[in-house]
Amino acid sequence: MNGVVLLADPKSASWKFAEKIKEYINSQYHFNVPLRELSIKLFRNGEIDMEVPQNVRGKDVYFIHDSNKNPQEWWVELLQLKDLLLSSSAETVSFVLPNMLYSRKDWKDRSHVPISARVLASSISPGLKRIITMDLHSASIQGFYPESMPLDNLPSYPTVISHIQNNQSSFGELKKIVIVTPDVGGAKRAANFAKNAGSEYPIAIVDKRRDPITGKAQSINLVGDVENKDCLIFDDLIDSGGTLCDAVSLLKDKGARKVYCYATHGLFTKGSDELCCSFDKVMTSNTYYREDFPPVEIIDVSPIFAEAIYRAQTGGSISELFEIKEK
Repeated sequence: MNGVVLLADPKSASWKFAEKIKEYINSQYHFNVPLRELSIKLFRNGEIDMEVPQNVRGKDVYFIHDSNKNPQEWWVELLQLKDLLLSSSAETVSFVLPNMLYSRKDWKDRSHVPISARVLASSISPGLKRIITMDLHSASIQGFYPESMPLDNLPSYPTVISHIQNNQSSFGELKKIVIVTPDVGGAKRAANFAKNAGSEYPIAIVDKRRDPITGKAQSINLVGDVENKDCLIFDDLIDSGGTLCDAVSLLKDKGARKVYCYATHGLFTKGSDELCCSFDKVMTSNTYYREDFPPVEIIDVSPIFAEAIYRAQTGGSISELFEIKEK
């Protein structure tokens, strides 16, 4: 780990996440990896200006970005920082992106629209050594990146499953839990969760059909049996929460007892009050570093990012992070 530097913006919400990564590596591997500051300022017209005050020549730099930032600023900062570090003679540059923005447009759902995930990949990947992210909206996005630049799509389910197992008293009868995906596209994600939870949990799918023009739901159906069972909706993203509220209403209409929800990336663009009133428990990770939604239970995923950084640097196995550790 000699020559490794963590980098983050101290004025952003990612700084605390970066500190957690630093503390984990220090406590688990007794290596005090330095955490350095990125200085970001704005010109009067809003253009971004940045500086890394300390020397990074010959260093392997891991930049921990802030998912909370405006998506356009988030993107431009990546482009400028990459140029800054490479022109400052950093040995390698890796991006740690807890949530990969612009991932929801990974295919052309209609004519004359961009594939935003591909545009992002083509702009940020040249010159990078590695990207570390978590729970991509679609695993196929990895195909937009060159083979010579690894993209580690870390799973959050090992951390979530451990959290549930360690807090069984607040989750009812675990043996009767049904894993639910709120849309057909998340079926593979729900299946992976159920498969790795160490039990034969059944899966249910909420089939929601939308008007292609207005985007509003036209019909909503359930595939699977939830009667007299507890349900855990597992998803990658909470935006406004509208889809999840529709899903929980359907599940309760079909006889579900308690309904829990976990989504890795919690945007909560319309707040969390209505969502939390609908569910028995709402959980999310700290990829968005949110602390302003007290009803939401936050699960810390910084250790898995710290492990990925350490193993990427020391030649360890990152695939082992996909496995559930027995308690």
